[in-house]
Amino acid sequence: MNHPATPGTLAQRMRHTPYQAYSYSYPHKAAYRTLAAPASLAQLWAAQDRSALFAYIHIPFCEMRCGFCNLFAMARPSPEMVERYVAQVVQQMRVLDQVLGERQFARFALGGGTPTFLSAAQLQTLLDGARDILGIDLQTTPAGIEASPETVTPERMAVCRSMGIDRVSLGIQSFAAAEMRSLARPQQNEVVTRAIGHIREAGFPTLNLDLIYGIGGQTVESLLASIDSALAFRPEELYLYPLYVRQHTGLGKIANRKGAASFDPIVLNQEGDSRMQLYEAARDHLRARGYVQVSMRMFRAPHAPSESGPSYCCQNDGMVGLGTGARSYTRDLHYSTDYAVGRADTIGIIDNYLALDADSFTHAHHGFALGPDEQRRRYVIQSLLTDPGLDPAAYTQRFGGDCMRDLPQLHELGELCLLEEGAAILRLNDRGYEYADTIGPWLASDEVRQLMADGGTTC
Repeated sequence: MNHPATPGTLAQRMRHTPYQAYSYSYPHKAAYRTLAAPASLAQLWAAQDRSALFAYIHIPFCEMRCGFCNLFAMARPSPEMVERYVAQVVQQMRVLDQVLGERQFARFALGGGTPTFLSAAQLQTLLDGARDILGIDLQTTPAGIEASPETVTPERMAVCRSMGIDRVSLGIQSFAAAEMRSLARPQQNEVVTRAIGHIREAGFPTLNLDLIYGIGGQTVESLLASIDSALAFRPEELYLYPLYVRQHTGLGKIANRKGAASFDPIVLNQEGDSRMQLYEAARDHLRARGYVQVSMRMFRAPHAPSESGPSYCCQNDGMVGLGTGARSYTRDLHYSTDYAVGRADTIGIIDNYLALDADSFTHAHHGFALGPDEQRRRYVIQSLLTDPGLDPAAYTQRFGGDCMRDLPQLHELGELCLLEEGAAILRLNDRGYEYADTIGPWLASDEVRQLMADGGTTC
């Protein structure tokens, strides 16, 4: 997050750059700290509504480290480490089975890293555990997995689909070889084509493709060409991510060698920051082809299947994270293991996770406690930045107050013409979505900004 300790008005922030931080969750893990005393998970979850939970398994392994990646992941782990990791996640499942008590899961996902780095047998082990230990009906619960083209095989896809996984998210980033080299992620289009073929042959109802804009040397024409290449596979969803260059990443180290003065978002195009121009062209291109915008990043195809299964709302419902680096969300506490970007620190955190005994999984040791103000901010941020927007009536039902009085800065959204006019729900208009990565950080509390600044870690 840029300039985390100095919020300013929204208008002031908008004059800086639209690309300040991706608020995919609030608060960001950079605000987490070691808890003053370990928190009993049994007590924590007993006070939480457990009727619609999200179970998430984090796999911190990849076949390569992409130059732009600042996620908690490491490339090329030893086979022994991977096998031990899978066994440890299963042990954590057994503990959580006792800790959580009666519950129902509304969503399930395997993320990373690259979950499809695991073998078919290892994926089977984790999915069996999710079904048999956690009690998740994977055949009826919406369930997804993240993948890279190089790790998609018929065997892995067959296991995932037979167990009930219904969505695969594939990181493509670009179909232009020069742009992939700029991202320090070599990839051949024939590998992408083969991977998508395996996914389609396995019968997954939803295919999501990820693309990046703002890559060094990228033009509007080359971005639209990549989008058209993606659309040829008729993906049910398509995500467009702006490039952020962050400290400790491969591209960040390149920028550092070039003498960058700070780690604000840096785009490596010589002509400067072209992301807004690229975004607007890509957005309009997708809309003209029938895709519906769900958030700044997500576009859904008209042929995408309707959502099914129990209703899940990230603003209200809990997340149960398994594996190192996975976050768990309750209303009062968000918790996880520590995390890192650099390889040495990442290996150390994974080794610590592998050394934990069963009793260690009964308590949270690292996280962020959310008081009433932070709960309200989280609800507003998570609602406002995605379709259908922030419903003031639902806010009042949840918190008993008025969102415009509780967070008076929301009035600036209307004053700056960032909301759709005349709607009962506060929903960002086109210009509002353009500035979603400004609005999210602007709504963060002073405490969260300061913790992130002190932690020295950016989103």
